[in-house]
Amino acid sequence: MALVVFCVFSLVMSCNTIVIMSKFNEIKAPSGRLRALSCALLLITSPSLFADYEDGVNAAFKGDFETALYEFTLAAEEGLDLAQYNLGILYFTGQGVEKDTAEAFRWTEAAALQGHIAAQFNLGSLYHSGDGVAADNDKAVQMFESAARAGHANAAVVLANMYADGEIGMDEEPGLFDRFSSYIAGLFSGDEGGEDLVLAHAWASIAIANESIEADELLANLEGRMSEGQLTRARRQFAQWQIQ
Repeated sequence: MALVVFCVFSLVMSCNTIVIMSKFNEIKAPSGRLRALSCALLLITSPSLFADYEDGVNAAFKGDFETALYEFTLAAEEGLDLAQYNLGILYFTGQGVEKDTAEAFRWTEAAALQGHIAAQFNLGSLYHSGDGVAADNDKAVQMFESAARAGHANAAVVLANMYADGEIGMDEEPGLFDRFSSYIAGLFSGDEGGEDLVLAHAWASIAIANESIEADELLANLEGRMSEGQLTRARRQFAQWQIQ
């Protein structure tokens, strides 16, 4: 699974402008909350770093990915997470440079470790697919959860689908959110088991709360497979996550 989105943020064209240069599996643009976060990051960026990054953005708009690569590299090497994120996409897609998934992983990880939300989602995708790094489902889930908790709707959709499809097994360490009260909730509801569907429903609800359209159909499908007890636990879990 390679669920990678290339988003270019440009102050020149306004902070609400998000251009998807390359997308896989019909991934949507980030929510308004993510756009606002990106704008805040840009406003505190040093002028010289941002100048290189903005030159790269302008080149990408014109389809000049070789120049974009050069400008993004300058800013990325100085530590600008937005440039690192976009540089990772160029290496992943082979735009302006020979495709190199190892370099794509390196730069995506650099941006993700700085808290770039979309990079965390992309890093989860790379860990899941094993592109540029050994496949690691635990780390993939960790990155998806981090992005989803920060408001990335598509990360929540991926988690919901992974739980619904049984990709996150009982032998794996649960994520930070998933450790809270699922078994206790089962005891009180009198309907133990089926935690994968419970968590799938809760993550789908998170996705909907963050403006995901595709999660509506997923949620309806899940509700057709779940008992009343499971639905109660899923809604309780979602409510707990909302207030944490």
